[in-house]
Amino acid sequence: MSRIDETLEFIPVRIAVLTVSDTRELVDDKSGQALVDRIAAAGHHLADRQIIQDERALIADQLRAWCADGGVDVVISTGGTGLTGRDVTVEAHRDVYEKEIDAFGTIFTIVSMQKIGTSAVQSRATAGVAQGTYLFALPGSPGACRDAWDEILGRQLDFRHRPCNFVEIMPRLDEHLRRK
Repeated sequence: MSRIDETLEFIPVRIAVLTVSDTRELVDDKSGQALVDRIAAAGHHLADRQIIQDERALIADQLRAWCADGGVDVVISTGGTGLTGRDVTVEAHRDVYEKEIDAFGTIFTIVSMQKIGTSAVQSRATAGVAQGTYLFALPGSPGACRDAWDEILGRQLDFRHRPCNFVEIMPRLDEHLRRK
């Protein structure tokens, strides 16, 4: 099973948080704040935090901007992953991905099933990589954000996590761009 190897040094990563909502503001963004709190508690750096409307092009543009920013290693979005007409975050993420991390949605569903039962079927959480940056799309509930961080992201974004983690392969995410 997985474990933290305490003999290794922790490597903080730079994480941007994007809340997708037509109605939320920073003061009432509980999901974004849950992520920000966990990022800080883990020892990572908050690279940026934005709230953006449920508009596919706006979301994709923000994701692309952060992917092009050398000061951002990871983007975590919250909101817009449901089934209603305004839920376009997953589509925006997929517009940006170079590679999708298929198992993320599956693992998130397993974690969610343990908490909310079959209601987990309504989530379209997704993840991928673009321009050497990890992108994660989480549901807009604080509970879902806490579960995703506590059960998946907090571990996978810790270099000391064994047998493997996202941080250790970060330098190789864009190696194909350096080939001639």
